[in-house]
Order: sequence, then structure tokens, then C-alpha cells
Amino acid sequence: MTVEPVATQMAHDVTAAPPQEEAKKVAEETKEVVIDQGGEAKAVDEAVKAVEKSASYREESNFLSDLKEFERKALNELRSKLEDAILGDALFEKPEEKKKAKKEEEAAPCDESAAEKEKPEEAEKKEEGGGDAEEAKEEEEKKEEEKKEEEEEKCVEVDSEIALWGVPLLPSKGAEETNVVLLKFLRAREFKVNEAFEMLKKTLRWRKESGVDSALGEAVDPELSAAAYWDGTDREGHPVCYNVYGVFRDAGLYRKALGTEENRERFLRWRVQLMEQGIKKLDLKPGGVSSLLQINDLKNSPGPAKKELRITTQRAIHLFQDNYPELVARNIFINAPFWYYALNALISPFLTQRTKSKFLVARPGKVTKTLLKYIPAEEIPVQYGGFKREKDFEFSSEDGSVSELTVKAGSTETIELPIEGTGNTLLWDITVLGWEVNYKEEFVPIDEGSYTIIVQKGKKMAPSEEPIRNTFRNNELGKIVLTIENVSAKQKQVLYRYKTKKCSSF
Repeated sequence: MTVEPVATQMAHDVTAAPPQEEAKKVAEETKEVVIDQGGEAKAVDEAVKAVEKSASYREESNFLSDLKEFERKALNELRSKLEDAILGDALFEKPEEKKKAKKEEEAAPCDESAAEKEKPEEAEKKEEGGGDAEEAKEEEEKKEEEKKEEEEEKCVEVDSEIALWGVPLLPSKGAEETNVVLLKFLRAREFKVNEAFEMLKKTLRWRKESGVDSALGEAVDPELSAAAYWDGTDREGHPVCYNVYGVFRDAGLYRKALGTEENRERFLRWRVQLMEQGIKKLDLKPGGVSSLLQINDLKNSPGPAKKELRITTQRAIHLFQDNYPELVARNIFINAPFWYYALNALISPFLTQRTKSKFLVARPGKVTKTLLKYIPAEEIPVQYGGFKREKDFEFSSEDGSVSELTVKAGSTETIELPIEGTGNTLLWDITVLGWEVNYKEEFVPIDEGSYTIIVQKGKKMAPSEEPIRNTFRNNELGKIVLTIENVSAKQKQVLYRYKTKKCSSF
């Protein structure tokens, strides 16, 4: 199993083209060597430099006025084909047509047998000139049958309510979301109309046969929710999905999710459900947010050696790339282990530039810094260095944005947080990217005759420290002073926010 497909499955990077067979073969033949050798430090460093770069992908506009001439032409052609297919009731193969074909096949040998058993006297009548009358009768019956079939076709009720992701697909309905959906299929097939149309038809058939629209109402195993979940939005409004590979280190969860064929089917069904939940958060209109952001946490990932994970990955790749085109704007991989870079280097030459432009990879020490490029600190979960906490009702968007401060190498900076009045409570969040600083908190009263109160003793903060949240209730006028002493050789970025709560307790 290649690393790229593993990440793609968890991230649902449905816009990526399938890796070439040659790429799969190369990765399969070399993965044991890469894993067993543990990776040369020099080779890994080179791979890291090649992989770790900012994603260059930019979403295309869905406004008709922004499309190139050939793109508008392809869209119009696809709209026309789709209109004809829906009105002609030709998107799906009808069960009655199968039955009719089967009956004709069964009737053919019977007719032949009947002809063989034709009575001698009837054959003699045909020979004596009665054949013309019989042929005329058969011709008349054939015309009546054709007329009957035409009348039945006219009576067929056309399903003009066919929709995808809640968007009506019949172009003549005039829904502005229709073009947005069709452009996703066109872009996934490089604006080749026939290929995009076939892709759309297969997607609709798959959804119908699999009952995808009912997946949202199905019960979910609570244990699986730790493997992936939606949480917040990025700076551009894209819903963010966090995919956590490390949960599969748990043998019990691994077996429950992937141990048997039945479990794997259920797991894939859950992944489809999760994707449908994300699509519900989108605004599929021109100018609206029409794609998702995927964060893939590779910390403690089982790696590419797990057979069941490999099988499920391969199936999921095809499932999502075939049925959810252009729905992922960017894939960010964090806490990437060395084997990811090594195997990525093997696969990268076989990926399209469009696919590679959506990928961004960050080592453990650069997780928060990387995420902050795309997601505001208040929307990043606390375990990834942000300020978002589960079931946290203390801070809201009305409380103001997060402030930033840079502390140069070998220098000390302080942050002063004023407390309004007395008897109130100050609440604050603070984090230093990569920490490795000395940090302390104090309450400094305005009255020079009063004593400074230590809120948190000074201590050396480890690089892996999570953001700090603390509170202080004042009985006299003063301020909270946060001191950051940067003892490292690199400058540090500090993020913080605060608010005053006019209440006696939390």
C-alpha cells in the first residue's frame, strides 16, 4: 500500500487521479526496504525538502463570467446532454427493459420450435398462395404493437426531480447550483464532456443502488467518531474534517473497524456518511463555499504494513474519487513520520500537478504554524496548538480576535491584560508556537503598596506543551502580566486572547 493512497482515503481527496499502476508497483516493491532500513537521515531530509512546501492550488471560480470559452462550451454541452437524458428517462437502466429483453430471449426458441411443429396442412396453404395473407396479418399486428409501445412511452412519467447533494440536476429548472455541481465533474475530467457525463451517470447509479441518501439517518458506532470528525471552518469558510490515524493503534478498534469484510463494509459506509455530512455544510452556489478542507493527523499511524487498512484504502480511493469529484480544496498532513516522506517521494512523479498542488505536509514541530496559515487560532483544536476546546462556551466570536506577538531570540516580552473594576474575573488563553521558553503569570496591583501575586510560577515550557488557559479574580485594581523569556536561538510567535467576566465564579 502506498502512503499517498492511505492519506487520500482518510482525507477523501476525491479530486486526485488514481495512481498509475507503475507507481503502485514501484511503491510495493520498495516499501519493505524503506521501512526495514529505517531511512537514512540524509535521504529523509531530502525527501522532506521535496514534500514540505505550501500548497499552490487555488480554487477556480464558478461564475459563468469567469469561465474560459472552452469551459463554457463544455458546460453547455454537458447541460444539453443531461437535459436530454433526464427528459428521455435515460440516466438509469430500467428494470422493465431488462425483463422485456429476458422475455424476448426466452420466447425466441419457443417461436422457432413452434415453426418446426407447424401442421403440414398450414404449410400447404402457404404454398398455395395463403402466405401473402398471413404476412399481411403479421405486418398489421407488428404495426399495432409498435403503436402501442409508442403510446406507452408517451405515458412514461419523467423523473425531473433527480438531484445530487440536494441540487436539482435538470438544467431547465434554472437552479444556479446545477452549474457548480456540473463544473466539478468537468474539472475532474479535464472538461472532456463525454467522460464527465459518464462519471455523473455512474455516480447517480451508485448512489441509487447503495441508498446513499439514507446514510445520514443511519446509526453510527461512537467509537469510530474518534477516527474522523468535522470541527470548525478555515479562513475561507471551508468546513474542516480531522482524520486521526493514531486511533488505529488500538487493536480492539482496529478489529472492530477493519477486522472482517462486514466490518470493512460498515466502515466504508460510515466514511460515506461522514462525507455527506460535510457536503451538507457547503453552499453550492457560485461564490459560495463549495469544497472542504481535510486535516490528516499521522501521529502514531500504524503505517503502510497493515493488510486490512490497505484493502480498505484501495476500495475507498476508487469510491470517493469516482463519486465525490472536486470536493476537497486542500489536504494537509500533519505529524508526518519519516516513512511518509520516503514513500511520497516514490509516488510523487506519477501524480498530476493538480493533485500535488492540493497537498501540504508538516512535521510534528510545525503543526500549529502550518495550520495557522489556513485556519484561525480560535478554530484550531487545542491539541493542535489552537484555542478551540470541546464544549467550550467561555469564548465566542464576539469576544474579539486573537492577538499576536513576536519574541526575538534571546529576548523577553511581557503581555499586560487589564482587569476592569474589582471583584471581576479575567480569563485568558495563550500559546507559544514550539514553546521552549520560560513563562510566568503575575497579578500586578496599581497600588504600589500592595504585593504582586504570583498566578503561575515561572517554568521552562516543553516544545509539546498545549495552550494555557487560566483565570484570576481581582479584589483590587491591577493587571495580569504574562512574561515570555525566549531562551532559544529562534524567534517565537505568541498568540493570546482574553476577556473579563463580571461574575463571582465560573
